[in-house]
Amino acid sequence: MLLLVVLLLIGGATGHYTAHDWAAMPNSFKYGGLLQNGRLETCENATILSYHIHVLYWSNNNTEHIESAFKLRDQFIERYNLEDKVCDFSPGDPNPGHEMCAFRPEDPHQPIGGGPFLTHQYAFFVPIQQMTEASSWIIQRRGEHDVFLHPNSGCFHNDHFLWSAFSGQAWQIDGSFLRCNYPGCKP
Repeated sequence: MLLLVVLLLIGGATGHYTAHDWAAMPNSFKYGGLLQNGRLETCENATILSYHIHVLYWSNNNTEHIESAFKLRDQFIERYNLEDKVCDFSPGDPNPGHEMCAFRPEDPHQPIGGGPFLTHQYAFFVPIQQMTEASSWIIQRRGEHDVFLHPNSGCFHNDHFLWSAFSGQAWQIDGSFLRCNYPGCKP
């Protein structure tokens, strides 16, 4: 009902748009979605633009576990030639078309920084066309570490809670950090 009132107000303010004249309304007025290929896209049907692979690990002064986690990271970087490919954009940016890269890892000897993860982790940005190979590679070699795979559509809640998968132990995620929630959103 509120959406209908907003649309009617917008229609009145713009001079000729009405609630039933959706196709003629500029995208900037369309609440809750983006027009993609002639269809309204919302978080129910958002286009997946890229993926993240996260490796979660215990730090708690467990040197062997930390070393093992970073050995896996080094192997992934070597396998996919990411030595000089550090992600230079926000982890929340779906960044379609960007090449695979590694986000800078947090220091496992420091307290966990802000974000949705309740343990230490590191992440890789993976383009759609490389996700099957990259995810297969890492889950087959994860050892004692847990891997979290999720798409990036801009709809953070769905990306992290509805369309994601764990290999290994499923960890709790703090959804209060996931504030971007519309298709293509860039925090």
